[in-house]
Amino acid sequence: MSNRRILSLWFPRLAAERRLRMARGTVSAPFAVVQDQNNMQVLSSLSLAAEAAGLKAGQPVRDARAMCPELITVPSDPPAEAAFLAALRRWAGKYAPWVAEEAPASLAVDLTGCAHLFGGEAALLRQVAQDCADLNLTVEAAIADSLGAAWALARFSGRGSAARRTGDAIDQEARATRSRAAKRRHWERGGSAPKMATPAAQAVRIAAPGHMRSALNPLPVQALRLSDQAVEGLTRLGLRRIGDLTGLPRAALARRFGQEVITRLDQALGVAPEPISPARAPDHFAVRLTLPEPIGLADDILAGLDRLLVALESRLKARGRGARRVRLQAFRVDQASQSVEVGLARPSATPDRIRPLLALKIDTIDAGYGIDILRLEATVTEPVSARQFAGHAEAAADGLARANGNALDDLVGRIGARIGLERITRLHPADSHIPEKSTTVMGAAWSEPARDWPEPAGARPLRIWSPEPVLAPDDPMPPEQFRWRGQDHALAQALGPERIAPEWWLDDPNWRSGVRDYWRVTTRNGVRLWLYYAHGGEMSAGWFAQGAFA
Repeated sequence: MSNRRILSLWFPRLAAERRLRMARGTVSAPFAVVQDQNNMQVLSSLSLAAEAAGLKAGQPVRDARAMCPELITVPSDPPAEAAFLAALRRWAGKYAPWVAEEAPASLAVDLTGCAHLFGGEAALLRQVAQDCADLNLTVEAAIADSLGAAWALARFSGRGSAARRTGDAIDQEARATRSRAAKRRHWERGGSAPKMATPAAQAVRIAAPGHMRSALNPLPVQALRLSDQAVEGLTRLGLRRIGDLTGLPRAALARRFGQEVITRLDQALGVAPEPISPARAPDHFAVRLTLPEPIGLADDILAGLDRLLVALESRLKARGRGARRVRLQAFRVDQASQSVEVGLARPSATPDRIRPLLALKIDTIDAGYGIDILRLEATVTEPVSARQFAGHAEAAADGLARANGNALDDLVGRIGARIGLERITRLHPADSHIPEKSTTVMGAAWSEPARDWPEPAGARPLRIWSPEPVLAPDDPMPPEQFRWRGQDHALAQALGPERIAPEWWLDDPNWRSGVRDYWRVTTRNGVRLWLYYAHGGEMSAGWFAQGAFA
């Protein structure tokens, strides 16, 4: 007999109650969270008031509004809901150290050897219910020897029958099933089971050690976590309860319904192992230096920083990670603290790349009556993989490229420490033949240098600006005389045209002038301009200047 004890926590209204917690009690009307399913919006999570109004999860929103016009709906936010479930996982760690998340709204806790710390399993369930009530959350909890049994008891114990009705007459069922059907009570044939009192329901949700079969037998087959096809097939044969499966030959079940039914049944009964894999604690990279005497000079802070950087480097390299943001905290003897934070253009654990950035901001730290504790933390890290070289030539070429890249990254980091990394950008090629859309702006600290720029059909000017009108005759050929920016120019040379058409699948207001013919124009006074003639579409035709060559 297994000595494991598993606690299953199910939050049936997790998504809706998360949003209600954010509203802080200002919403009293029926409330639901909706999601897209099969090109249709359906209810995914309902508040208690919405369920009291007769609404159900999986119901189309249009039907729900017809039943309850005052229903308030909000779209689903899976990342936020996953983060909220992760926060609940940390809360559940007060009961046992082994806690795992089960999508979409459930937790599994390995209580083995921990329940006596809370006065027993019944007292622990009461504590769970009280904690969730304080958090304004609805929870269904159960304890059993296996994860499958605890999962089933938490969702189906003490409730009405959830067995599906197929509408089949009893004379359409198999002979063996038909012979037993007359002996069954009405709720075992698909009717509603009698409601249980609250104390009895709580007792049923704690399966005594070694008595999982008796606790699971009254539950519907859905409690085995089977697929919809398997549940449908079992129900059509009259196998609506788990107790109907435990007495049948296993070979016949596997042959008729597949190995899934056997595996889930063995997991629920504790015959097949189903371990709980708790979520791994997030990596935390921080080092601290406690000083015997308070310090106040910048050189002393840098000396302490040098010792911290060596310790931080060893921790980062042990996990194969590099720092992207580093924070230095200085704790003063008067209980006050100050901190400086810098970002790196590339993840690194090398002290020589982190120290110069922090040294730029050391002067902003006010030592006051003295600093007695220094703390260095890598708040944002990224994985750093080692490189393998094929030979001397490849190693030399890669080493030179890395040296040049590190120098540029260090420059970006130093400038970013003063003006902010988000203000340093670089251009990358974009998939568009429109001149002003041919590049995209990206953060220099979060992007690689652009390579393999595509060759345009024609030369592009060094500077490109918004089109400016040019006073010239309405003629597609380059004008001999034109006026631009209040000055008269005479044509010396014109190369072109390069015809560019607007993107027909986009309605760009700047390109409603129709097809453009671009010319590289050189004036007699040496000005080299990029002019185009707009043939006119929704706007009038004419000449415009959009750039200048060096």
